[in-house]
Amino acid sequence: MEKISEHITLREATKSNTALRLNINNIPNDYQTGNMVAIAINLFEPLRKWVGGAIRINSFYRSEKLNQAIGGSSRSQHCQGRAMDIDDNFGHKTNAEMFEYIRKNLNYDQMIWEFGNDANPDWVHVSYVSKDQNRGRCLRAERIDGKTQYREI
Repeated sequence: MEKISEHITLREATKSNTALRLNINNIPNDYQTGNMVAIAINLFEPLRKWVGGAIRINSFYRSEKLNQAIGGSSRSQHCQGRAMDIDDNFGHKTNAEMFEYIRKNLNYDQMIWEFGNDANPDWVHVSYVSKDQNRGRCLRAERIDGKTQYREI
């Protein structure tokens, strides 16, 4: 499978410089790929249409070994192919605008305002499980005393 949706290739969704450097296999199985297709079609593509152009995907699928190597959460939805970190590097919309659009218009499981400030997060983490199982949970990640802490918003 070369593409998982109209605007996301499997290569883009699994790209990781850390995986390349450490020779970590970052290829999803069929279950994980199916989850990647679901979030791409139900969340990313409608968002991209609203944005009106490209959106950078900082991180999408991560194998468990890769997730451990980067210090990710042991419960990370990235390992299931159910989460992506997005960032507007192209100037179409801000991260804050994308966060609010997703919050008000799309069905999602969890979304995190990742660091940044009150005006704009550094990036947006968003996950998708299924239409019926999504929690619609919003969090904000902050560093307090050198540790990442999450609070509901």
